[in-house]
Amino acid sequence: MTSAAETLKQRLATSPTVGLIGLGYVGLPLAVAFAESGANVIGVDLDSRRVAAIRAGTSFIEDVPAEPLARLVRTGRLGAHDDFGALKDADAIVICVPTPLGKSKEPDISFIVAAADAVAAIIRPGQLVVLESTTYPGTTQEVLAPRFQAKGFVVGRDVFLAFSPERIDPGNKRWTLRDIPKVVGGVTEACRELASMLYARVAPQVVPVSGPETAEMVKLFENTFRSVNIALVNEFAIMCRRLGLSVWEVIAAASTKPFGFMPFYPGPGLGGHCLPSDPHYLSWKVRLEGYEPRFITFADEINRRMPAYVVQMAADALNDRSRALRGARILVLGVAYKAGVADVRDSPALEIIEGLLAKGAVVDYHDPYVSSVMIGTHTMKSVPWDAAALASRDIVLILTAHASYDWAAIVRDSPLVIDTRNATGTVSPAPHVIRL
Repeated sequence: MTSAAETLKQRLATSPTVGLIGLGYVGLPLAVAFAESGANVIGVDLDSRRVAAIRAGTSFIEDVPAEPLARLVRTGRLGAHDDFGALKDADAIVICVPTPLGKSKEPDISFIVAAADAVAAIIRPGQLVVLESTTYPGTTQEVLAPRFQAKGFVVGRDVFLAFSPERIDPGNKRWTLRDIPKVVGGVTEACRELASMLYARVAPQVVPVSGPETAEMVKLFENTFRSVNIALVNEFAIMCRRLGLSVWEVIAAASTKPFGFMPFYPGPGLGGHCLPSDPHYLSWKVRLEGYEPRFITFADEINRRMPAYVVQMAADALNDRSRALRGARILVLGVAYKAGVADVRDSPALEIIEGLLAKGAVVDYHDPYVSSVMIGTHTMKSVPWDAAALASRDIVLILTAHASYDWAAIVRDSPLVIDTRNATGTVSPAPHVIRL
């Protein structure tokens, strides 16, 4: 190893200073984990509200309890800033910025580019930079490395660069950041070794791979695997309803097979910061190489039509009762993209509500985590879901199975329930409950 690498290795083994760019669902839990490992953490986010909240010891992420965050801030172990210059003294800088899609489903890596430019402006010899943001294979080498080389540094000798895909599952209490192995791909062997040392502080296992491109591909494979299998079970749900069968019963029985089967579950559509976007990063990249990824395209088509399918379920259910969707009063339970979180990014609930409103339904929603939400250009606010609210609606539509809901009471007090999550599966069957 070079002298810069040896010095950094010693720092990482003791009490390093770790910088985090992006303090959202990925960055803030990672910042807390590093701080609790004994590192000094410098968090940077351009959202002044996030910075102010962290400085006040207030958590805005469900997976980060306020008490330990406040303690780390109070003791000076974790700080928040809106200035990239604060990172100049960091031994390692981890980039956790969003990677959305453009209007034509092409990768939008503008946040990565901005972060790379900001780091390049302050980078010094002996620093490790790790990209965690999900992206197409080649981004680390093509976007970050040239910017550091332009400063006169040799990657792997003067500065060190790696990719390690985030594997955060918001709201998952069983598999937290500290339970999940960390994949690491470095530009050089020294880069990989140093990045592995960094993550060994917070991960139960570090899985080194041959390079950053492989690590980038690992993340895309993981989420494409989920997207494709969810599409399969969504189509299976449609077929089961046509055949008068319960897809939930079929999945439960199939899950008893101890080999060759892994259960996935249908729902009203994909949401969140990964599944609706990540497969398109891979599709875009391989199209540049002259290959059309048909499987990913088919899966995307199936998943994206699920919100419209749910709207049609509501129309059919009312029609079977000699009612029209126009003018029907509907209460949506849950608008977050998954249970236990407040995240509404790409939530299918938003598209479903828009679809219902477009057909003339009168729609309200309740979500214990989301007090208000934008539907098109209008703001909707969460309303109560008490017995009177349930009884006064023509349909109660379950889109997110938050644990705080009393499913037995919802079934008892609602005239008609459409359950897209099998949340009422433990409640005795009732003729007015329709499951996806």
